[in-house]
This record gives sequence, structure tokens and C-alpha cells, in this order.
Amino acid sequence: MAKKTGKKSKLEEKLTRKQELVWDKLSEKDKKVVFEFSKGYKDFLARAKTEREAVTEIIKFAEKNGFKPIEKVKNPRAGTKVYITNRNKNIALIVLGTEPVENGVNIIASHIDAPRLDLKQNPLYEDDETKLALLKTHYYGGIKKYQWVNQPLAVHGFVVKGDGSSVEIVLGEDPNEPAFTVTDLEPHLYRKTQAKRKLPEGVKGEELNVLVGSIPIKDEEAKKKVKLWVLSHLNKKFGIVEEDFTTAELEIVPAGQPRDIGFDTSMVGAYGQDDRICAYASLTAIADIKKPKKTAIALFFDKEEIGSEGNTAVRSRFLETMIGELIELKNPDYRYSVLTKALSKSMALSSDVTGGVNPNYKDVHEMKNAPRIGYGLVITKFTGAGGKYSSNDANAEYIGELRRLFNKNKVPWQTGELGKVDEGGGGTIAKFLAEHNMEVVDCGPALLSLHAPFEIASKADLFATYRGYKVFYSS
Repeated sequence: MAKKTGKKSKLEEKLTRKQELVWDKLSEKDKKVVFEFSKGYKDFLARAKTEREAVTEIIKFAEKNGFKPIEKVKNPRAGTKVYITNRNKNIALIVLGTEPVENGVNIIASHIDAPRLDLKQNPLYEDDETKLALLKTHYYGGIKKYQWVNQPLAVHGFVVKGDGSSVEIVLGEDPNEPAFTVTDLEPHLYRKTQAKRKLPEGVKGEELNVLVGSIPIKDEEAKKKVKLWVLSHLNKKFGIVEEDFTTAELEIVPAGQPRDIGFDTSMVGAYGQDDRICAYASLTAIADIKKPKKTAIALFFDKEEIGSEGNTAVRSRFLETMIGELIELKNPDYRYSVLTKALSKSMALSSDVTGGVNPNYKDVHEMKNAPRIGYGLVITKFTGAGGKYSSNDANAEYIGELRRLFNKNKVPWQTGELGKVDEGGGGTIAKFLAEHNMEVVDCGPALLSLHAPFEIASKADLFATYRGYKVFYSS
């Protein structure tokens, strides 16, 4: 009888695929590079908690790395770096290639919005019985509502005043500033109300009211004295009045900085890693590109978490307008058919995350096809739900090209899908890019606690994603 050595036979080595933990393949020197790379990522996460803030940070990074607004470019040539913005929530970074844009481009498209609580248009009120001031919210994207209570929250946003001027607001991040919170019922009193609810409704949408004040203003004639104190404070600090809420975009997000996770500090815990981990990886990757054969484009979209609707989302005409502007740099008299052919000849990665296997809840996954954190970036051939409904299903030929590209450059990668058949599912921007007749597939790292206020990512996966995106741009 042959001895069992634990090793694969030569035939197994030849015919079977071996997926390995990335950390096992890294030297001590490589690990230092991974950890150093993650520092810049954590800084980015700390400063980019909204889509507007993300665009601001992307522009700062881009300009430090030689990108210029497209209107300032006079004599474009291969290697020229430009950027185009759309309403301060949507941006494209471009490195012009040696081939004309008409031959197609290489696109990596991520999204920079994240699940959160948005303030309603008339949010501020004072509760009559308790004399507490609160802000009403409407949650944005797919959240577990019960995760947003009993923790410190911050206000980030943008207010347009009555005179047309604007002001940016960030409150709750500095330890010396006040934070905010959504209160919950104590276990002594929840048995006849919350305990009887199903988990998705443990906290209801209209109960996500943010506590913001309790001191009454010294004004004998005022009816809502605590509310008036809050308004007076906001007026002194930001120069705004109550009607300004109606022309504002104010978001409630978790307060605090990204943190290293684990005794080995191998992971990052933070808000908004879906999908800013992909945004940062594509941002740093395109900054390293010098003179590609195909024009390289990093796209950053808004509104993915609510179905990609709106004029800053992938379903807007921004992509077509941007490609048209690039063609016009050298071919001002082009026809519309040139634009559509350029898109159809393009290749894209829908740069988005997926849900990794949670060791506490493995039963929701089919383990042979489940993505794991720490095993490299994930190629997700199809998304959607049920029978691949509402999905992009990538062509085998295109995945074959990526497979050869990643293997040749020793980029750690795996395949995966989001949960068992009929268990999970989800959609990304891939299906909307596919409508332009381009090749596209979902490709990004796996996270734990996806859509939670505190998501977990592997630093090894972050760096593998950066490397994968870089070789894609260079291909």
C-alpha cells in the first residue's frame, strides 16, 4: 500500500488547480511592501467617507502624479495623463495610449458611494415629551438597520445656502468634537416590541433618528427651545439656517479612523471599503502607468448602491461623453459610430468587492465556489440572483485572457460567487458597461461584513488587487 504523504501526485499537480493563501507565498520583504501599501489606503479611507470627498481625494492624488484637467491639455500624446470630472461625484483618470482611442480602451470602473444614513430634507425636530433634538434620516443602499444604532456617528456633507454659496460640513471625526448616535431600546424593555420582530425589522427605517441635542436655548418666546439651540449653533458655526437643509446633501457615517485588525495586523477594519478598496487599488495602479498600448481609464462612479440611477452613475451618459472627448483630442470631426465602435472594442473590469466566507456562517456559501479573504482578488464570472437574473455573464474567451494575464504575472486570484444558488446574489455596474458591447467581468477582493458600518479586508488582497489592475492596464 502506498504511503500517504499529504502531497499531490504529479498528475494532480498537472491537472488540478491549487488555490493558496497569499501570505504563504510572500517573503518577509514582500510582507513589508504590503503593510506599507495599506497605510496609504487607510489614509484614503479616513478622508473619503462620502462620494464628494472621494472625488476630492482622487483629484489630489491624481494631480500629485501628473494628471491634469482635460481642458488644460494642449498637445496630447501617448503617456499624457488627464482627468475629467462630473458634478463633483464622478471622475475619470486617463493615461493616453500609443494606439488611438478608436481601437478601444482598457477600463477599470469602481464606485465611490457606500451604504449610509442620509438626512431627510426637513430633518431637525424636537420630541415633545423628552425635549431631545433629533435628525430624521432615510437610509441609503442595502443596510442591516440594527447595525447603525448605539455607535458614534459623524455628519459629512455639502450645503447650498439661500444666497447660492456653499459650505462643506464634517462633524464628529475629531476626538475633541461631539459625535452623534442612534439610540436603541435596552434589553429590559424590548421584549414586547423589538423581541417579537424579525431581524430585518429589529430596528425600523423610521426609527433611525440621530440624537443631536438636549440643552434648551434661553429664549422665553421660543416654542422648540432645544431645536432652536441646535439651529443657533449651526448658524454660528456654518452660517446656515433651517431652510438650508432642503438644499443640502448631509450623510451620517460611522465616526472614527480605519484600524488594523488581528494580532498580526493583517487586515483592515473600516467603513466604506465597499467599494473604496477597489477605487484605491485602481487609483494607485493607473498612477503607475507610463505609456500603455491601449488608453487606460480609471472610472469612479456614484449611486451604485441604489441601482446606478442618476446623472453621476454608470447609467448616465458620462462614459460616452468622456470617450467622445478623448476621441476629439485628435479627431474633432468624428462620427457617433466611431464612439460606439471604440466602446465595443474596449475591455473592462467592474472593480467591485464580493462577500468572503465568514467562518461563523459558512452554511450560506457553496464552499467549492466561495471566495475567501486572503486568497487574492476574485474573478466573478456572473452576479445577479437566482437564475443569474439581472446579471452580466462574462464570456469564457475574456476570462481566459485575464487568466493568462494574471498567471503570467503571478497575480494571486480566485473565482467565486456571492452565496449559494437561490441564497444570495447581487448586482454591480458590470451589466451596465456590458450594454456598450464591451467585454467586462467583475474583479475585486472579498470582504467580511459587507455593507456593515465596519467592514474587514485583507491587506494581502488589497495589494493583489492593485497588482492585478496594474497588469491589466499594461496589457
